[in-house]
Amino acid sequence: MVITIYQLPSTMPRPYLSSFIFLLIALLLSLAIGSIFIPPEELWRALSGTTNNETFRIILWDIRLPRTILIALVGAALAGSGAAYQGLFRNPLADPYLIGVASGAGLGAILAMSVQWPYTQLGLLAVPLAAFIASLLTVYLVYIFANVGGTVPTTSLILAGVAFSSFATSLTSFLMLRSTGELRRAIGWLLGGVSLIGWDVTLALVPYLLIGLTTLVLNGYALNLLQFGDDQALQMGLNVRRAKFIIIVAASLVTAAAVSFAGIIGFVGLIVPHVVRIWWGVDYRRIIPLSIVGGASALLLADVLARVVLAPRELPLGIVTALAGAPFFLWVLRKAKNQGIW
Repeated sequence: MVITIYQLPSTMPRPYLSSFIFLLIALLLSLAIGSIFIPPEELWRALSGTTNNETFRIILWDIRLPRTILIALVGAALAGSGAAYQGLFRNPLADPYLIGVASGAGLGAILAMSVQWPYTQLGLLAVPLAAFIASLLTVYLVYIFANVGGTVPTTSLILAGVAFSSFATSLTSFLMLRSTGELRRAIGWLLGGVSLIGWDVTLALVPYLLIGLTTLVLNGYALNLLQFGDDQALQMGLNVRRAKFIIIVAASLVTAAAVSFAGIIGFVGLIVPHVVRIWWGVDYRRIIPLSIVGGASALLLADVLARVVLAPRELPLGIVTALAGAPFFLWVLRKAKNQGIW
């Protein structure tokens, strides 16, 4: 008996409606709040193209809207890949940085910054491009080193990821110590945040996330089967090796793309899937799409906080998510230990 891994829930229950409403609220807050507040009526006029205030129109369409969409896409990518990693490793503490993707991306970005590219559009895009290439190379190397006899055990994958992450972090620190003019820019990027703003940057991220997140959503049923263990999933008709490979590649692709354009933003991929699992159950056909929507909302709200806490200065987005995520991580860790996961 062969069971297809490409199945979706047949209904659109209440969780989806409430999640999209929450996302809409987060989007509106992100568009309205900043160094210059846009009142609701002016926001509506600017969105509908009927405003007479040229300043609000430029702020909204040239700055706020592309930034808001980019932040939402990054949050969706981190939370969606985090949910996939947690299901794949059957561990509530797994997140997109488990196999060293973030550290590899950071190393690639610092390498590009050390070249001192000119501050042209092409020069600025060299940083996320280098980070993206390094991210994919990290995934490939970790997967190769973790391969044992044609299979990739979860323990080997995690250990290889931790080892490579430590190696990449050491090289990154070394390059930053040697750096002079680009040090401040490097630190800002590593702390997380959107340094490149514009429709070209936002649209460049869309194809990677569209392919990766769609693949993860379509593999929700496979993740459900993997919760019973590899042997049981195999008996139920799942090609375990192929399913794991697809999920790892898709999750790593969207994580690499997010980190490439927004720096290292932690805990979103840990917190959001865990909250979704608590509220709406353990079915990954539901967890994956709800995590994608929830991740977009959560990172948008974190970005709003980053703008207003020290206004008119802006906090790095990674600091905000770390301050919120670290206590949550400790709570999850204690809960996991009490349940015998560790």
